[in-house]
Amino acid sequence: MSASILTTDAAKAANISLTEEGEGTQAVHDVVVAMRANRRSGTANTKTRGEVAQSGKKPFRQKGTGNARQGGNASPLHRGGGVVFGPRPRDYSKQVNRKTKKMAFSVALSNRIGAGDVFVVDELKVDDGKTKSFVAKVNEIAGLLNCLVVSNNFTAETYLAARNVADTQLVTALDVNTEELLNCDKIIITEGAIVERVYKTPKGEIICLFANELSKEAA
Repeated sequence: MSASILTTDAAKAANISLTEEGEGTQAVHDVVVAMRANRRSGTANTKTRGEVAQSGKKPFRQKGTGNARQGGNASPLHRGGGVVFGPRPRDYSKQVNRKTKKMAFSVALSNRIGAGDVFVVDELKVDDGKTKSFVAKVNEIAGLLNCLVVSNNFTAETYLAARNVADTQLVTALDVNTEELLNCDKIIITEGAIVERVYKTPKGEIICLFANELSKEAA
């Protein structure tokens, strides 16, 4: 299994569109923020004084006790009372247009290629399904385990061998996103994943940087 660093010249030769240094940083920020916001459930909830289960009985008489007057135990001043300005269920999702997503992906990939963090291999397959064999192969290629492995497909034995390696993530070419490209130290890409795919849309053609051969035929 031979591995080589994907250089900028090799990426251009493989028809991978790259961006200039310093370009599109705002697009990367917008996409990553939107992806993290869309994962938020937004289900945090508190009860106001009108929603807590209290009797509504006056805790003590209005006058003569020396205490400040109280109308009920549901007041936020009491233990078990309502919450003032607490969280309520809400939608945190954000919308990002397609061009911004494409720009962010291109910028993230270009930066990782320019930094020499992307390795290209013929294939990454573990036939025996053992974690020890998978760790040895990843260490041989990248020298560490905090890696993102991108391929057009993975065998069941490879998934089985990699599932106990917390720092290594396996992802297909169609599912890889901008945040995953940024959250790892090294990226391992199989040659089958470096295929350009064109998505036909009513407004024109959108080029995705990663696609596998099967998806290219279906496009």
